[in-house]
Amino acid sequence: MNIGKVGLLSALALVALAYVVRWWWLERSRAAARRATPHLADFAVGFVTNFFDTLGIGSFAPTTAYFKLRARMPDEEIPGTLNTGQALPTVAQALIFIATVSVDLLTLASMILAAVVGAWLGVGLVSRLSRRAIQLGMGAALLCAALLYLAKIAHWTPGIGDALGLHGSRLLFAVAVNVVLGALMMLGVGLYAPCLILLSLLGMSPLAAFPIMMGSCGLLMPVGGARFVRSGRYNLSAALGLTLGGLPGVLIAAFLVKSMPLVWLSWLVIIVVVYAALQMLKSAREDMVEHR
Repeated sequence: MNIGKVGLLSALALVALAYVVRWWWLERSRAAARRATPHLADFAVGFVTNFFDTLGIGSFAPTTAYFKLRARMPDEEIPGTLNTGQALPTVAQALIFIATVSVDLLTLASMILAAVVGAWLGVGLVSRLSRRAIQLGMGAALLCAALLYLAKIAHWTPGIGDALGLHGSRLLFAVAVNVVLGALMMLGVGLYAPCLILLSLLGMSPLAAFPIMMGSCGLLMPVGGARFVRSGRYNLSAALGLTLGGLPGVLIAAFLVKSMPLVWLSWLVIIVVVYAALQMLKSAREDMVEHR
């Protein structure tokens, strides 16, 4: 393993540690006022979504669908809960895939930095959005996620490339797009599917895209998640459940399962996500009618 990868892995580990300390420190003063015991279902959702996230399905859309369908929390708390609760499992994914998959270091580092910049800019906006704005944004985002899933499993994207990195104008374009994807993560829009499709369109190997996707999210989510924790605009108990259930899900998927047919599951995810998107948009419309 080259020194660049070692440095990147060390940075991820340090960011994860700093995130845990920051999370604990900020919540310590709120402990008496906030219920911090996760539901059993939160552990289960964290395990299942991160298990399939490690295999490339993505965790944000199905987790959002569950929270919305079960009315687990107010809609405006969903983006913060996703980013705080899924952060550490995603860091685990990033550490595993960066260490084991070959990819051009410049491409990897540039894309990760771009996503972090986008997340830092995006979280400040999302934490101040109104309930209705978040409902509209997440409803539209879920519909986009469903379309991206559909494009992926229907093979509407170009054939498999074999490049391990990008250079010149292609790299600059990918970096610019990843800034936007990092910002959208703060609204609850998963980065995996659009990033995978982007890199495939630019000729990269899908396998080489995995450390880029996971490294981007693994570094940006603790950064964005810490700001959501500071704002208090998230559900603490659900976030803890996602974290504690998600970590073993990642390890089992990465080291024991490694790969499995996911076509039928992907179709199920599309159906559930579209339904949740329509429910989110319906809630936004009802809020608008109530405030007239």
